Amino acid sequence: MKLKTDSMKNKTTTVLFLLLALLLCCASASTSSHTDGTERAWLTIISTTDLHGNIAPLDYYTNKPDARGLAKAATIIAQMRKENPQSLLLDSGDTIQGTPLVYYHNKINNTPIDPMMLVMNTLRYDAMTVGNHEYNFGLKVLEKARYEAKFPWLSANTYRAGTNEPAYQPYIIKELNGVRVGILGLTTPGIPNWENKENYAGLEFREPVSEAKKWVAVLRDKEKVDLVVVAMHMGLEADLRTGEVTPGQVPHENEAIAIAEQVKGVDVILMGHTHRDVPDVTINGVLLTQADHWAIHVARVDVYLEREAKDARWHVAAKQARTIPVGDIAPDAEIMKLVAPYDRETQAWLNHVIGTSASELSAQDARFRDNALLDLIQRVQLDVGHADVSMAASFNPSAHVARGPVTVRDIAALYEYENTLVVLEVTGQQLKDALEHSAEYFKAYVPNKAAADLVDEKIPGYNFDIAEGVSYDLDISKPTGQRIQNLRFHGQPLSMTQKLKLATNNYRVNGGGGYTMYRGAPEVFRSSEEIRELIIGWVEQHKQIPSEPTNNWRLLP
Repeated sequence: MKLKTDSMKNKTTTVLFLLLALLLCCASASTSSHTDGTERAWLTIISTTDLHGNIAPLDYYTNKPDARGLAKAATIIAQMRKENPQSLLLDSGDTIQGTPLVYYHNKINNTPIDPMMLVMNTLRYDAMTVGNHEYNFGLKVLEKARYEAKFPWLSANTYRAGTNEPAYQPYIIKELNGVRVGILGLTTPGIPNWENKENYAGLEFREPVSEAKKWVAVLRDKEKVDLVVVAMHMGLEADLRTGEVTPGQVPHENEAIAIAEQVKGVDVILMGHTHRDVPDVTINGVLLTQADHWAIHVARVDVYLEREAKDARWHVAAKQARTIPVGDIAPDAEIMKLVAPYDRETQAWLNHVIGTSASELSAQDARFRDNALLDLIQRVQLDVGHADVSMAASFNPSAHVARGPVTVRDIAALYEYENTLVVLEVTGQQLKDALEHSAEYFKAYVPNKAAADLVDEKIPGYNFDIAEGVSYDLDISKPTGQRIQNLRFHGQPLSMTQKLKLATNNYRVNGGGGYTMYRGAPEVFRSSEEIRELIIGWVEQHKQIPSEPTNNWRLLP
């Protein structure tokens, strides 16, 4: 990787800021000419990503205010446009899925205009790249939202299956201050590894680097753009400090570094997908930034260009990026008014009582010891799937159920994703392989260190699956691949050849989280309902949720 060393970066930063100070003095809403005949232009690119349905500054699972959402971001966007009217507003995907508000719209009342498109239309977005979670509710919901958008959805590497016909607009061109800007959209191609086939039927997702080379050449050679911006639903695929590839990725899932290094002609990359705050990094002369997720941050890129004469080509003189937290910024009143009807419907649904709990329960420690709330998910998967064994992960350690009434909100907080239930026929060996893979969530054991301090931060917690229906010890003092001890089924040592009906989710069946051991296993059952809906239905039927864990597994030593 062609990264700046610290000393080089310090010198470059000094020169850059001197140049930026000079350019800012002469920058305005239009191009400016100078006595030496040089013409200069200043453009601002505003970027959001992984909004996941967050509009109001609210955590719907706790029903408490939170520093997030497009309503707050709108205030920042307005200020940026005031500072520089020559601005672009772009989003890098995962937009229409994520909060109970957009879930309610997509699954229960899909008649009104998509709330995200309504707000983004109002904010005058220039374009949005398609993310993988756009497909969670199927193509009918996706196409409705896309039709309602007053801006294009971009994806240059998504094609009609078996053809060279792009399924979306690959790029747009905008002219600001006389500068032709090409904006190319790229989608992570990992969708078939995570999504049900019917949700992307008729589409194929091609490798991003070669597609970027193809389309950037079109922008530079045919369209004659002066500036190339890639808005991608992908992030950094490796640690920039060590070069270590991020574990658990599917092929080509994230390729920001590869594109910066290998694709000639790219000036700026707006990243997404990985939910990271990346204020400003330069790789091979390409400026990269990422605005975190949920509109917790807004990214801003300022590009300064110059040309020697009126008919000459523009070239980039300087560029910089930063991310701005929404923090205590007041939400935009107009946006809050737009979202209010959707919010009222959502709150009524979330507040619906479906059962009771005899005890106060928390998922806080569910990744370190058996837990009653996680066992609720396991119980539902076992019952609905008529399975021998269930595998589930704790998606939200903040999930909490008070003693007394249990509401839809409690279950929505416990199971955040739109996964569906699948039952496979697996062998004892496949189950053990899955548990050994899951056990890599923990680093090597260090005496006197708490389990929470031994978690490998590179592995997302939602990829740590726990089994129910068998008993076992997870001994992290053992080498990886040998950590699952005393694995038993119905009290007897589990034979590696024994056949079991295993309940899990579609994300895992498709290989999500690196669970490739399930591939090829016969499918016994598949639910059309999401697991969240199955849990809600189970609680409504049984009225009381389990308040004690089965204690079928333990973390050692």
